[in-house]
Amino acid sequence: MATVSPSWAYTLHLPHDPRAPGIGRATLRTVLAAHDLVQLAPTAELLASELLTNAHLHTRGPYALRLRAMETGRLRIGVWDSDPRVPSGFTDEGALVGVPPVEAEDGRGLHLLRACADSVGASVLRELGASKGGKLLWAECR
Repeated sequence: MATVSPSWAYTLHLPHDPRAPGIGRATLRTVLAAHDLVQLAPTAELLASELLTNAHLHTRGPYALRLRAMETGRLRIGVWDSDPRVPSGFTDEGALVGVPPVEAEDGRGLHLLRACADSVGASVLRELGASKGGKLLWAECR
């Protein structure tokens, strides 16, 4: 008799603290190990790191990491923050600017994200009652 793994999702709410992206990555590793998905760890950790670090650097409030099984062996990593502005070039319609010069200290994260993820996306969330609105940026890997 074949069994189907139940779908699962985890959400970790993080304060605006420089340690939060590292705590998010550690949580990701724990979840992947618990679900026998350690083979996804290198790529998933890179994707989560980029999304979490951007939320920390470009917003002032708390943010959240969401991990969700999409299908067997496929993981969606999402990061919510309260700023509704989606970075240019994040969706398929947005054009990425060229890779920054070698001596630049930033600007490569979105290129890495798009190169390593199987798919990426963004959703702008409206404020509804107690909901805070903002955006959810996500990347998938398998």
